[in-house]
Amino acid sequence: MRIGAALVCVTLCAAAGEARVTDQHESAGGVLVQTQMPQRGSMPATVLAYGLATPAVNGGMTLSIQAEGRVQHIDVTAGEAVQAGRPLLEFQLSAAASSSYTQAVAAFKLAQEQRARTARLLEHSLATREQLAQADKAVVDAQAALTALQLEHGGEALQTIRAPFNGVVSALRVSQGERVPGGAPLVTVTRQGGLVVTVGVEPSARRDVQVGQPVDLMSLTDGGSAQQGTVARVDRVLNPKTRLVDVDIAPREAGSAELLEGAAYQARIRTDELEGWVVPRDAVLGDGHGDYVFQVAAGKAVRVAVMRLGGDDEHSVVDGSIDPQRPLIIAGNYQLSDGTAVRLHQAPSDANGP
Repeated sequence: MRIGAALVCVTLCAAAGEARVTDQHESAGGVLVQTQMPQRGSMPATVLAYGLATPAVNGGMTLSIQAEGRVQHIDVTAGEAVQAGRPLLEFQLSAAASSSYTQAVAAFKLAQEQRARTARLLEHSLATREQLAQADKAVVDAQAALTALQLEHGGEALQTIRAPFNGVVSALRVSQGERVPGGAPLVTVTRQGGLVVTVGVEPSARRDVQVGQPVDLMSLTDGGSAQQGTVARVDRVLNPKTRLVDVDIAPREAGSAELLEGAAYQARIRTDELEGWVVPRDAVLGDGHGDYVFQVAAGKAVRVAVMRLGGDDEHSVVDGSIDPQRPLIIAGNYQLSDGTAVRLHQAPSDANGP
């Protein structure tokens, strides 16, 4: 038993001795960290938002005929690109609509004839000027009724609905052979270049977003390259579905990649320019006392409190009492505390800046 106890004691003592040697070695060598010298600079302050490409307020047109009838033939499909004047569908007026136009034409012709007859009678003192005035009014009324019908459906029994401009058929509201009432929407055409990206912005960030600010748009649907845009509209009410503030972003250049209706986009709205210490994002840590970075002084880590002003996925802009003469720890900082001994590994300088 004494021999066993002695062996256990020797083993434990040896392990403790190795641990003390290891601790002394780590304490003497310090934690290996990567550093770079602090740099002041600037970065754009951005608001990140997501949304879909949709027609602008004035980017599309829904076509209809102000008379009941039947869709005889459809010449296009939803999503098809069309040129101005391209036939979209044929619409057959109902018998009642055609009859009303015929009656209006006949009423106008009769009013003209009665006016001419009243004028001849007046020449022979067989009619009064009041009767002529009444005949003139009848002509005007008949003309107004006929003009209204001409504007509504033209009076032709078979109507051809054509594209009003170059664009894309956004939606077909009817099917072939369907009977529709007067004024019912038939087809919607979105103007070429008439799309915007409508994104949702957090209400807390709404005050920073203004019309005219530049935007970087990135398609999340096809993975295309980023394109430039401009804030075109900022709502002043919450979207009842998303509980966010809708913001419309229009492409800045006509020659840029055409937006794809319904596609998802990421938008970085540049609201301001941030100035301060530009550091790698991972160099900034945080705890219950706030954000901080580590610098190196006399071989030890020194904690420096900072305030994060903004940044992107790679860099942060911070404000604080950073010493420009002391290296900034940018890697290995997660295992540090104030006063920890460190070994420096100088990171290659970024000649191009953040």
